[in-house]
Amino acid sequence: MSIFRSSTRQVPNVSDAPEHVAIILDGNGRWATSRHLPRVAGHAKGVEAVRATVEACARHGVKYLTLFAFSSENWRRPADEVGTLMRLFMMALEREVSQLHRNDIRLKIVGDLQAFEPRLRELIDQGMALTAQNTRLTLTIAANYGGRWDILQAMKKLLREMPELAESPDLLHEDLLAPYLSMAYAPEPDLFIRTGGEQRISNFLLWQLAYSELYFTDLFWPDFDEKALEQAFASYRSRERRFGRTSAQVASSS
Repeated sequence: MSIFRSSTRQVPNVSDAPEHVAIILDGNGRWATSRHLPRVAGHAKGVEAVRATVEACARHGVKYLTLFAFSSENWRRPADEVGTLMRLFMMALEREVSQLHRNDIRLKIVGDLQAFEPRLRELIDQGMALTAQNTRLTLTIAANYGGRWDILQAMKKLLREMPELAESPDLLHEDLLAPYLSMAYAPEPDLFIRTGGEQRISNFLLWQLAYSELYFTDLFWPDFDEKALEQAFASYRSRERRFGRTSAQVASSS
């Protein structure tokens, strides 16, 4: 499997449509509360929005879609809400993986998965194995994931394999570390979307978002539909992606 290089070391290809879209699915609970519903209703509705977004991205030619479903900080939420999220995760894996497979979509789950119960880990392994050879779209679910965790776990793995780096740190460079990051199989996101009105990246893909275009919407995640996705894509197309170059250099290269 090829390892994609960092945008700080080479200029990636730029096209009108983003190759890789990363989304923080924010606002499920607030969507439910605004309708005088229990927060669990928002999370259930959010699963429907995930399904619709996967289908829309596949139609638009997106090759990688990464969704921040559960952060390493989300364990701080009330225990009953965390339990509900875990049950919804298992139900989604049980019900959706076969449909993903039929639609030639590869499923990847990234994060510190050891914190999950054995049945959930089993479903994760089964889903990734079943869809491993699919090529239309790679859907990544970040679960119990944190950007700082990702960088730390990558460094630990690298040092285990190359302990000599501890004595010669000047030998360390990005290309050595990149293969150990949890999403080394994917190019860096072209477009980052966050729903729910907040304007921060909340420990999501800290390494990978260095040159991503950021897009924020006030829509709660359950209300995010194909029209909203197309608005995000339109905003993306309006950006000039320079990667440290001048506008003149960008114009001459195109």
